[in-house]
Amino acid sequence: MELSTYWQAIADKARAEHRPFLSLAPMEAVTNAVFRQVVDAAAAPDVINTEFVNAISVTHPKAKFAAGGRLYVSPDEPVKPIVQLWGNEAEPFRKAAFAVKEMGYEAIDINMGCPDATVIKNHGGSDLIRHPESAAAVIAAAKEAGLPVSVKTRLGYSDLNEFKTWIPFLLKQDVQVLTIHVRTRQEMSKVAAHYEYIDELVKMRDEIAPNTLLAINGDVSDRDAAEQLALDHPGIDGVMIGRGIFNNPFAFENHPHQHTPQELIALLKLQLDLFDQFAEKYDYPRFPSLKRFFKIYVKRIPHSADLRTQLMDAKSTDEVRQMLADSPITNFE
Repeated sequence: MELSTYWQAIADKARAEHRPFLSLAPMEAVTNAVFRQVVDAAAAPDVINTEFVNAISVTHPKAKFAAGGRLYVSPDEPVKPIVQLWGNEAEPFRKAAFAVKEMGYEAIDINMGCPDATVIKNHGGSDLIRHPESAAAVIAAAKEAGLPVSVKTRLGYSDLNEFKTWIPFLLKQDVQVLTIHVRTRQEMSKVAAHYEYIDELVKMRDEIAPNTLLAINGDVSDRDAAEQLALDHPGIDGVMIGRGIFNNPFAFENHPHQHTPQELIALLKLQLDLFDQFAEKYDYPRFPSLKRFFKIYVKRIPHSADLRTQLMDAKSTDEVRQMLADSPITNFE
């Protein structure tokens, strides 16, 4: 297998700068068109993903999010996202792959690591670790559209030793990129990421699929941490940041520095404006979904506990704007 021109360009750019390529993890109700643009405005990664989308829903005529919210890409997004699909049936993946290609997506990532109970109940995400034959089938089906296909997974389902068979199996499927969250599904994010296995993962990749790009996910806070991880473990091509973005919306910036309250509130106001534009276009998402983001911006501002409490009681974006205007710690006029 050779790298696609899509992934080759990403890898070449990062290598020219002597660093791993950096990606924002796909996250449910987080990496939609609104928040992706906020991250891009703060400090854009090399790769950004959509929320994970059920492959069946892409072409199903009654699917709630078929051509709307989850798959909407704003023309203003400077980093066009990769679509991440989940499921366990080959035919829906084949249909979805052709459909997202028609929509203008340039690459597909397959979710084989989500630990969510509902996803697993529907035999997607990390449940595929227990069903490798289904994993191989959906990879092959997704490839039929001609887009580059990557996979995001975990070390195993319930036993760390599963990676010794699971990861080689995936590498034999000739995927463009294999992103590994270095925990098991059972561990969720309750234990420290198992960086002690990275060198063995690199060795597996080098022996089985040397052209496949290897990316690591888990407990990476920002660009500095990502670059250090790659220095500590030569052979890593990329690093994915997930929850770190909730601690620092500027996680991908080069030469990180302390950001002012004005900069943080400006990002929040940008998200409010984009949310209103998005909600006007699609009946998704609902306002309560915004509340998980407020702490990203406000918690880094001194003496903001009372404001955070007020924001969580807000019922609309206009109420949030008024609260920001009335608060002495965020009124910068």
